[in-house]
Amino acid sequence: MTAVSFERIKPHLPWMTLLALVLIVGVADSNFLRPVNLVSMAADIVPLFIMALGMTFAIYIGGIDLSAQSIANMTTVIATLTLPTFGIGAAVICLLAGLVMGAVSGYVTTKLLVPSFISTLAIGGVAYSAAQYLSGQRALFMDASMRDANFGWMTRVTAGIPHELFIGAALVIATWFLQSRTTFGRALKAVGAGEPAAVASGLNVTRIKILAFAVSAGLAAIAGLLFSVKLSGGSPTLANGFLLPAIVAVLVGGTPLTGGVGGVVNTLIGTLIVAVIRSSMLYFEVDATKQQMVFGLILIAAIALTIDRTKLRVVK
Repeated sequence: MTAVSFERIKPHLPWMTLLALVLIVGVADSNFLRPVNLVSMAADIVPLFIMALGMTFAIYIGGIDLSAQSIANMTTVIATLTLPTFGIGAAVICLLAGLVMGAVSGYVTTKLLVPSFISTLAIGGVAYSAAQYLSGQRALFMDASMRDANFGWMTRVTAGIPHELFIGAALVIATWFLQSRTTFGRALKAVGAGEPAAVASGLNVTRIKILAFAVSAGLAAIAGLLFSVKLSGGSPTLANGFLLPAIVAVLVGGTPLTGGVGGVVNTLIGTLIVAVIRSSMLYFEVDATKQQMVFGLILIAAIALTIDRTKLRVVK
């Protein structure tokens, strides 16, 4: 395959990959293609999807957010602790906590000139410590009646459709509108496509990047809240194991680490690819201890295939 023909196929690789995986797993086990199974699989990965949706904004500008998992963990603890006092207001507290942590990551990256993989990793450490301190280093449990009264609508089912899918659909529509129909979204693309040019054109790149990291962490907080409601509790480690699949979902969806290309719709396809891969590992009886290894190999392949080499002079 020549370089030219591959470049033509490259934008279509995500949905082609998804279709091929569905067919492979469907042939291996016809139960996989049952509508009930597909709906259940899609509902299960909504928290991962929301985390990946936020991660998209950080990667879209050419950065990375390694704090998402820790912020989701911290949010599960905050939601569990604040629910008895604030009721549904606990959701606002969780969201604010995520937005603030993300804004701090953005500030450290843009003002202190610390690379985003370091700044977000450090903020993730702060979030993890905060979760340990607030929880007393133990698992917390939600009062079931309070949870159902305030957040039970999140996990109910209407006409056979779990409400998690409605939440995921609402968020993908909102973030698509933000990315594609607002000045902020166009500025994100400009920063990702070429930051020096964005600066030269007069964009306030610092503010745009801080907002992008805030959105990323805010969505991680929403994912954490959903984790907390689904599992009826909170813990500093409740969302562990989701960071790598979230990054994989963004990259295999076609949003490269160099930024400026792809977006939230690509992440939707990428998350479905991750969901099918996770299911296929169960169908093909891949040991749970080896699943992170599979995601690691997929991550390497996704970066190698999607990265825009015209923006890179050297790789260290």
